[in-house]
Amino acid sequence: MKIVRRIGASPRERGRLSGQTCPDIFELSDGRFAVIGTEATEDLDKELPADAARADYERIVIISRETLIRAKADIPDA
Repeated sequence: MKIVRRIGASPRERGRLSGQTCPDIFELSDGRFAVIGTEATEDLDKELPADAARADYERIVIISRETLIRAKADIPDA
């Protein structure tokens, strides 16, 4: 598995010059996506709706609204 490309604007393009807060989205060679975000599993696990589940190896991460909105144009339709 490899990172194929960034989805959306880079953190620098979004004005994040310090490198300390860099949420990001990447498309992987197998078609899945990887997300860099703030780990929030403990805070949000209890907030998941009844029809949502998380495996022990999965984590809930937060990305900024701007990160996702700026990625929208790069997300494939299929």
